[in-house]
Amino acid sequence: MQINNDMKNAAHKQTFNNLITEVRAEIGDKVDIRKDISDNDIKDLITGIVFQKSKDYYLSMWEKQEIIKTVFNSIRGLDILQPLIDDDSITEIMINGPENIFFERDGALYKTSIVFDNEEKLEDIIQSVVSKANRVVNEAVPIVDARLKDGSRVNVVLKPIAVNGPVMTIRKFPEEPMSIEKLIELGSITQEAADFMEKLVRAKYNIFICGGAGSGKTTFLNALSSFIPEDERIITIEDAAELRITGIKNLVRLETRNVNLEGKGKISMHDLIRTSLRMRPERIIVGEVRGEEALDMLQAMNTGHDGSLSTGHGNSTADMLNRLETMVLCAAPLPLLAIRQQIASAIEIIVHLSRMRDKSRKIVEITEICGIENGQIVLNPLFIFEDNGDSEEGKVKGALTKTGNEMVRKVNFRMSGISI
Repeated sequence: MQINNDMKNAAHKQTFNNLITEVRAEIGDKVDIRKDISDNDIKDLITGIVFQKSKDYYLSMWEKQEIIKTVFNSIRGLDILQPLIDDDSITEIMINGPENIFFERDGALYKTSIVFDNEEKLEDIIQSVVSKANRVVNEAVPIVDARLKDGSRVNVVLKPIAVNGPVMTIRKFPEEPMSIEKLIELGSITQEAADFMEKLVRAKYNIFICGGAGSGKTTFLNALSSFIPEDERIITIEDAAELRITGIKNLVRLETRNVNLEGKGKISMHDLIRTSLRMRPERIIVGEVRGEEALDMLQAMNTGHDGSLSTGHGNSTADMLNRLETMVLCAAPLPLLAIRQQIASAIEIIVHLSRMRDKSRKIVEITEICGIENGQIVLNPLFIFEDNGDSEEGKVKGALTKTGNEMVRKVNFRMSGISI
């Protein structure tokens, strides 16, 4: 009896999968899905075909809805990845070839049971994502950054660089940007430190945010931007637009562009920073500096664009400063002392974030750059995270604590009438 039931279930499942294939093929025969057809029209067409075919097969209402959703996702969504995209609890999706798909939830990684039918299907999804972002990826240009319609960040690496098949990594962001109040609630920053950061932003101090991958740099930058007065003109510059600046009416968003199929038309961060200086910005926000554009960013900060913000990858404040020196050297063979003077003059505050051993993200240091002394950049730690071990639940105990050091560069506070 059990064998018969198993056979019936297997046959019904095969019928279900065959219907998905048939509906998808019929849609392809009826319309050119590449043309400008709305999502609602596609859904209506799929629904009509499914209900027509259900006259010949018994399908529950749930099964009909699943077929409609699956076919639509394969045409306009990300196919088998769409349920992961729609799950708000998932923060990152990692596709390592057609059969190894992982996701991150609450800081932990999980392997999914879903797989692509073949490598070609995964490549089709990749090309769909990249083309919608006006980017190109192929064997000649096998690495590209892009974004989804909802703002999620996408990185793609193809063969031959990716030895085991196409790799796509999707970093999702909350529908609503993380507020500073939410970060306080999560324990990422204390109320005292948050109040201090608000005063720094309003007083137009140049702030650089650093941390490792996935430490929450972009999230914190978004939260800090909420302190910017709404009547200022802000220009954001990014590789792939992912910042969510809210409440600013005079906002200009600029995004880099890769080379086209003819190998021309590239617009770099370097180009955009230089262009932004002619657009009368009051503040410039550079999403992330990775290379020679660091020199342009420092020069912008040094030429009257106070209150600018940026981020970069660095495992500590000192490490970030060393990396900035290297980036500037890539742009121009300047003496090391001259580079350090540029950095010390341009950047006034460095905020270091870290992903802790319990997977939580915390601000672990807020440091003032005081200037140059004996050829070295002088640092003045203002807040430092005091680690008090782990709780019984394995959570990191501790708090971002004021060091007691007095701030040296107080001119901006005095000029803006803000007391500390």
